[in-house]
Amino acid sequence: MSDESQSSPPPPDPLAGALAGLCQAWAGRLGLGLAVKDAASGRYRHVNEAMARLLGRTAAEVVGRADAELVDPALATAWRAAEQTALAQPQPLHAEHRFEWAGQRHDYAVLRLAVGDGDGRLICSLWADQSPQRQKEAQLRAALEQLEQQQRANEKLRLELADQGLRDAATGLYTRARFDDYLRREVDLSTREHREFAMVLIEIDPFNERVRALGGPAEARVYEAMGRLLRGNTRAMDAACRLDGRRFGVLLSGVGLATAHARMEGLRRQCATQIVVLEGEELGFTVSMGVASFPHTADTQAGLLGACEAALQEARRRGGNHLTLAGIRFEP
Repeated sequence: MSDESQSSPPPPDPLAGALAGLCQAWAGRLGLGLAVKDAASGRYRHVNEAMARLLGRTAAEVVGRADAELVDPALATAWRAAEQTALAQPQPLHAEHRFEWAGQRHDYAVLRLAVGDGDGRLICSLWADQSPQRQKEAQLRAALEQLEQQQRANEKLRLELADQGLRDAATGLYTRARFDDYLRREVDLSTREHREFAMVLIEIDPFNERVRALGGPAEARVYEAMGRLLRGNTRAMDAACRLDGRRFGVLLSGVGLATAHARMEGLRRQCATQIVVLEGEELGFTVSMGVASFPHTADTQAGLLGACEAALQEARRRGGNHLTLAGIRFEP
């Protein structure tokens, strides 16, 4: 009786059984893969349904086999190396495994724990599929990126609309309101920094008979050409605007009267030789210009406008297609 009692196995530990059952239940409820392996041989002692699905077999087909019999050699080697690391640590080991298997991309977070002593050591592991979470994160990043792109597009559109509100539709040039703003800025800047700038008033001479005969479309084509010429002959720091009707204004920042005369005389000649075509008809136009400078012509905004207007009227009085310079003040 004594020998029989010594050879009988120890009674099962109720606490260990309860913990094992709890682990099994929560693994199933959370969709985790649960595997128990023999530490020495690496053969499976137990797998739940989720782990069996990962390996592409039934649970009965997995138990008793090692990873080398179930998955690719490279994958089996990586998993076995992680198990050996877990065996050398007293605490659970967390690892991440990303791999291709059965034509699909897998991403798992794995928690391994070595239990038992000697030849009876086991490796318990829980496998959490990270693919749904990674997919949600990717979708969230894509949604955020799309939202940022939409915000940038909305901001760009807002600026374009705001800019269009200050531009003339026919010529693409700024309107009178923007011209007045630029003029005040240039006067203030030139006064503070003791530098000069030039102001130009331009008026398209009365249309010839051909333009008048074709009416509005022909006039619109001339205005378009005038807008292109002004944009092509001014810098980013300058301001070219359509003031009203056939009249335009240009502010040449940091430019003196002589330089302004040379540049605008070139523009006048371009206008006179510009080819504008509508319905097979060649249209032509000329302009009159008045040029003044601050502070040499006038040292106030009102005085500059008056001097430039007088110069323009003199160019028109001379028959058009002419550029006139405003006089320069001489003071003791």
